Amino acid sequence: MNSSGHSRLPVGPLLTALLVFGFLLLFLAVPVGTVFYSAFVNADGSFTMGHFGAFFNQPLMKEAFFNSLYVAGWSALLASLIAVPLAYFTVRFDFRGALLIQTLGVLPLIMPPFVGAVAMQLIFGRSGSVNLLLNDWFGFTIPFMEGLNGVIFVEALHYFPFILMNLVVALRNIDGAMEEAAFNLGSRGFRLFRRVIFPLALPGYVAGASLVFVKVFDDLGTPLVLGTTNMLAPQAYLRITQVGLEDPLGYVISVIMVGFSILALWLSARVLKGRDYSTLQKGGSSIQKRKLRPMESVLAYGWIILVLLLVLSPHMGVLLLSLASVWSFAPLPDGYTLAHYSAVFSESQGMIANTLLYCGLAAGVDVILGTAIAYLMLRTRLPARQWLDFLASAALAIPGIVLAIGFLRTFRGIELPGTGTLLTSSWIIIMIAYSVRRLPYALRSCVASLQQINISLEEAAQSLGATRMSTIRRVVVPLMAGGMLAGFVTSFVTAAVELSATIMLVTKDSQAPMSYGIYLYMQSAAGRGPGAALGVLAVAAVAIGTYVSHLLVERAQARQRPARTEGESA
Repeated sequence: MNSSGHSRLPVGPLLTALLVFGFLLLFLAVPVGTVFYSAFVNADGSFTMGHFGAFFNQPLMKEAFFNSLYVAGWSALLASLIAVPLAYFTVRFDFRGALLIQTLGVLPLIMPPFVGAVAMQLIFGRSGSVNLLLNDWFGFTIPFMEGLNGVIFVEALHYFPFILMNLVVALRNIDGAMEEAAFNLGSRGFRLFRRVIFPLALPGYVAGASLVFVKVFDDLGTPLVLGTTNMLAPQAYLRITQVGLEDPLGYVISVIMVGFSILALWLSARVLKGRDYSTLQKGGSSIQKRKLRPMESVLAYGWIILVLLLVLSPHMGVLLLSLASVWSFAPLPDGYTLAHYSAVFSESQGMIANTLLYCGLAAGVDVILGTAIAYLMLRTRLPARQWLDFLASAALAIPGIVLAIGFLRTFRGIELPGTGTLLTSSWIIIMIAYSVRRLPYALRSCVASLQQINISLEEAAQSLGATRMSTIRRVVVPLMAGGMLAGFVTSFVTAAVELSATIMLVTKDSQAPMSYGIYLYMQSAAGRGPGAALGVLAVAAVAIGTYVSHLLVERAQARQRPARTEGESA
């Protein structure tokens, strides 16, 4: 790169950094800061801790606080009970279908928990398929979906893949020699797992479990769909929508939610601090797969089949509900019809179009910002450039409902230029919320893509007389195209099922995207069929988008290998 960039700051990158920082400041830092400010001031602007005292003096608020901790904790525990054996069996033992099982294990992530919640009630509820069969055959029922149990069950089944994915990677990176040494010293079975293997894989487990805790603690859609409002996220939503923006308790709840998200992530890092989980070798001598004995095979396959039936039950339930003419007090629907899909296509075209518009624009903004931040971090020497990455990634710790409340408070009364329409009443605010919430996903794809491009390719272009801007346009962006497209698709599909921010920011039905439409449909028994049909379409879009994203990344990596080889040989 040019040495002149070391003596003075280049104007182009500096201006870009200021624009990116301005966007993050205006639409992330200021709204969240406004929420915190509102929680600590009186109506006259004076500092107070009284709002927190009022919060803990109200029995309903204390109940909501402890219920959220209870649900998040038990969801993480139940998710661990599902994920840990599944990861261990598929990595540790040699049996057919291990890769397929791991792939199916990630399927829940493509369905938002609030979409499958109603279907789970029809399968596991008091009068659901499973309990009807249990009552007929054995004379008892199990309260899978009663009260908070239902939220825990749905959340655990949805989020356990976070633990599964992290733990599989951690188990594969363990040095097999350590296991062999313990095995030769007489350590077998569960003792070997408990004393050697799991402790070495602990960083992967803790990373996944803390993420499950945070996601469940912040979730709004699932409790609302299941009618469980005595939790923090639903209470924040109800306080702001029913009492109003001046109600301080809504802001107090928001601060507590952000605080616990950050605390959970900090504690997960703190638990591992000061301990050494490294091994002498990695990859080449991983854990040796062992053959299962006949009885072990029966137990392992039995557990895996049970888990996969649970994992796939929300998907099957939503599909059946979308095709059911009547499904009530019966293990399976009484009849099947495509009427719900025709109703969706005739009544909800606006919702589908809105989803394409909002998510497409938000994903485009994310790719532009992600590419800019990645380039500033990896290709410039601007001071404090890492702060752009930290600030953009901070959106992961901000619940959607908190960001939405911050938007409503910060931008109230502000009109869009030349329209006379309030910003908080327009669809633009929904699109901005999507872009802020999903920016970390696009950013990671863009950073990973740029890291794979050898800097010598850019230096070669500049040595031939190309300007920095020309080099970016004709060399960097084409080589980053795969990663940028993957970031676009990831942002798009995850924004398409965003409910927490959507439910706060939609002011009229004509603005509603698919996620809000699904929520509205699911509120009534008559609308559950069309709601499930819309949910199937949303899940199909996410599944296709996820597949396309992986395909684009693989193709980009394949194209970049020759380019990197040429750069290295040069």
